[in-house]
Amino acid sequence: MRTAVQKSKARILPKIDFRVEHDILSQGQSQQWGWLRAGMVLLDLLMISAGFILAYVVRFTLNIPFFFSGEEGPSLSFYLTLGALLIPVWIGIYAAAGLYSRQKILGGTREYALIFNSTTVAMFFVITVNFLVPQFILARGWLLLTWVFVFFFVALGRFCLRRVVYWMRARGLFITPALIIGANEEARLLAEQFSNKRASGLNVVGFISDYVPAGTELVRGIKVLGGMEDILNLSRENNVEEVIVTTSDVSSDDILTVFRQFGIAEGVTLRLSSGLYEIITTGLEVQELASVPLVKVNRIRLTGLDQVMKVILDYSIALVALLFVIPLSVVLAILIKIDSKGPVFHRRRVMGVNGRSFDAFKFRTMHVDGDAILDAHPELKEELAREHKLKNDPRVTRLGRILRKISFDELPQVFNVLRGEMSIVGPRMISPEEMEKYQQLGMNLLTVKPGITGLWQVSGRSDVSYEQRVRMDMYYIRNWSIWLDLQIILRTIPAVLISRRGAY
Repeated sequence: MRTAVQKSKARILPKIDFRVEHDILSQGQSQQWGWLRAGMVLLDLLMISAGFILAYVVRFTLNIPFFFSGEEGPSLSFYLTLGALLIPVWIGIYAAAGLYSRQKILGGTREYALIFNSTTVAMFFVITVNFLVPQFILARGWLLLTWVFVFFFVALGRFCLRRVVYWMRARGLFITPALIIGANEEARLLAEQFSNKRASGLNVVGFISDYVPAGTELVRGIKVLGGMEDILNLSRENNVEEVIVTTSDVSSDDILTVFRQFGIAEGVTLRLSSGLYEIITTGLEVQELASVPLVKVNRIRLTGLDQVMKVILDYSIALVALLFVIPLSVVLAILIKIDSKGPVFHRRRVMGVNGRSFDAFKFRTMHVDGDAILDAHPELKEELAREHKLKNDPRVTRLGRILRKISFDELPQVFNVLRGEMSIVGPRMISPEEMEKYQQLGMNLLTVKPGITGLWQVSGRSDVSYEQRVRMDMYYIRNWSIWLDLQIILRTIPAVLISRRGAY
């Protein structure tokens, strides 16, 4: 524990020109990213061109009734010339949006959102010119198809490129050395989050702390390297390009000291954690009140347009699913009645948004006297209390095992989605008793709706340990985007119907 004297102790480190030496050491990294940016520009150029050409082919040569007008369309050479003029504008809009910025590329679902927004802006530019210049007449079908195809091809190109970069990161390229200042629980959690170098692109070389002895290993393979007095030398020795300050473990004086050294240093990015990483997963907004910047914690995770998009995705999928769920439910209801005595549906009381509990619907997969059956197996009862799951559960019926294998027991939860209690994608639903397992992280589950599927579903389901499930839920809430939801939905079908790993 730090004393009040230690917390208020101000350090004045020698003012050293960090820039020149660091620039020499990071020259190799800069060249790597320079080549990557050039490759991205070339790739986007090819993908945009492919989108333009395919849009022309679909609109003018396939004679699709929706687009066909009976008139001969403009020549391909006209649209090729148009593309040659528009592609530099398109690339310029991408660049202005940060799609070639080191801080924004390789961002997964966030990058797709940026591509979508930038493609939409570029298309609006073309539409505006088409409207303002009478001689500049373009087919509306071509405009619509161009918007769709360009987004698809550019996103596909970035997806493939990211896989190449991940492969290269496994071989030590495109990895940025980072230091974490602080050594408390938040610092440890940050290091664990960054430990997946393939996704984060960071190599945490160590921690800086005056309150934990040097050499102490906080995360596997990552130790405390020294104190604040050593930060400059350690940064140089490790060619650090990212300095991450854990504000919950560093005094304001130390933060000011770090800012003096790295705040304006070229080639070094200084980042401050919110200080709430281990307990807050909802969105944080920086707002000014009387010219004072304050961090506002959102009551729920999704707000504004994000919430609207989430609702649209939930209801559109749920309504379409009803065409499949209703007739299948009739058949399954008959089979459940034949297989064992008891009701067709099981209601499980679970936690919802803001702590409101509700009944999640499932097809019954257990015998009605399940408690009595479990009492005869005390070792299984103990395992259930510990893990909240049983691989060989004697309470499960014959039909229930099949339904669980293919996740058909969860089909009635579509009605929970339509009632606004659940989402198609979300964290795993939990009972009020399970909240204790999540400890200080439990409050974060109550900021979003639980999901029929989620990261836990496509990552092994019941084969995933409870601790891993908690971590996946927190990751999902922290990193939510509509693109992440779509990615999980696309992975759910093969995970459930093909691999079925962890389904019991």
